[in-house]
Formats: sequence, structure tokens, C-alpha cells
Amino acid sequence: MFSIIIPTFNNLPYLKVCISSIKKNSYFKHEIIPHINEGEDGTEEYLITQNIKYTMTKYNAGICEGVNRATKIATTKYILYAHDDFYFLPGWDEVLLDEVKKIPHNKFYLSGIMMNNGPLKFDCGNTLEDFDENKLLNNYMNINHYDFQGSTWAPHLIHKSLWDEVGGFSEEYFPGTGSDPDLNMKLWNRGVRIFKGINKFKVYHFGSIVTRKYKNHPSIITESGSRGAKIFLLKWGITINFFKKYILKSDTKYECQLTKPKKNLKYFLKIILCRLNYLYIKFIYNINNRQNLIKK
Repeated sequence: MFSIIIPTFNNLPYLKVCISSIKKNSYFKHEIIPHINEGEDGTEEYLITQNIKYTMTKYNAGICEGVNRATKIATTKYILYAHDDFYFLPGWDEVLLDEVKKIPHNKFYLSGIMMNNGPLKFDCGNTLEDFDENKLLNNYMNINHYDFQGSTWAPHLIHKSLWDEVGGFSEEYFPGTGSDPDLNMKLWNRGVRIFKGINKFKVYHFGSIVTRKYKNHPSIITESGSRGAKIFLLKWGITINFFKKYILKSDTKYECQLTKPKKNLKYFLKIILCRLNYLYIKFIYNINNRQNLIKK
């Protein structure tokens, strides 16, 4: 059915729970393909015993390169990107397939909704040690949001031909911050207008377990903010916030596929602010590059 791509970085206990939830809470059989970053915790050995195919780098390739490597060995029509600290809830794949069947083409981006560390605030534990699985399974159906517009996060599904067309994740966003909206921008430029978050497609998120490992890492945080946000701005000329609010209309209630943004006075004022921000970041970037050259 779906090729579920899961990058993992020495996070075996959570990966085991993620894979187990997919196996026991899915209606259909899926192709699970983790990418192992480093794998110093026995992840490779575990996947071999489970007869699960995988890709691997002996170094930490990050999310973008890892996902791109794993998708190259995917054999289904659909790529589903997931985190290794997700717990997939029952019925997720039936709901997702029903949505796919409603769309007469392959230009779509469909995502689930995260519980706990996401729009649905329902605490069943932030670690495996305090995870209350029974509480979650007994209550998740009664905790709802709404189908929402402009989703930019995992878990998300796109057609493999579309994934290949845009080149997957852009690997300059190491280890991954900013790569989701960048992917959406590439899809938008290819004519995708369906960016839908599906309320009934639910996963429990333990709370960015992997991202915590990168906290304050220089590849993510710089003196002027998120490195990923700066890369996006320099690449596309607008901020991530502008893209999500004015183009994707993120987090609004989903009613129909997107159309071109309404270009009113507020829109153009925000464009001007984006441009000024762009020029400032580019100026700082050039100064830093010149300083680095002088040091050499």
C-alpha cells in the first residue's frame, strides 16, 4: 500500500514502538523503510531480525538526506514520511486511502494530525517510561480537531512520481529544520493545490525526541535565528510564516483546494517586509562569509 519512510538516529526504543504501532494498527500491509543514521544502538541488527529493509549511513546524514536515500528503494506508489517517535493510531491508513480515492490526480499533499506534541493536546506521556497506551487507545477517537488547510508537517503522504519530480527533500536544510515548508513550496510551484491535514488520521507524538538531540546545535540555531528559516528566505524570497499564512492558509478549516492568494494592501506590505528581511539576511551572510575568508 504505502512506503513508510522513517529516518532514525540512535533512537531504537522509540523506533520499535513506532514500527509495532504500524503493524498492529494498520488495516493494510505497508512497506516500512527506515534510514539509519549512525546506528550505534543496535538499530541495524533489530531491523535485520524483523526482516525490514533499510538504508544506512555510518554518519548522521540528518532527516533530509536520510529520507531521500530511503525513498530510492521504495516500491509502492506513495511515500509516507514519518518520525521515529510516532505512534500510529488505529484506522489511520483506511482514512488516508479514502482521501486518496477522492482525488482524481496525483497532485496532493495529505498529512495526519499529531496528538500530544501537536494540535491535539492530550497527554499520555512524553517518554516511553510514562506512556499510557491504554489511555490513548481508549480516548483518541473522542479527541478531535478539524480537517485543516495548508499542512506542512509529518506524517505526510505524496505520490512517489511527484516526490521524484521535485527531488524530495532539499538537503541543504540539515538536519531537517525548514525542509517541510520548502518541500511544500516546490510542490506549490508544480501546481499542487491540495495541502490537507486530516483529523481522523492521527498519530501520537512523544515530543520531538530526535530534535532534542540537536538543541542549540549550530546547524539549527544561529545568532539571528533558525538556520532553516534563513535558508528558506534566501532561496524563495519570502519567509516561512508568510508562505504558510498567505499562500497555504495554514491551520484554517479545510473547505476546498487552494487558489492563488488574494493580493491586497496587507499582502503587499508583508511582501515588502519579506524583501527587507531578505536583504538584511543576505547582507549579514555576505559579511560572515567575508570574515571567514579573512580568517583563512
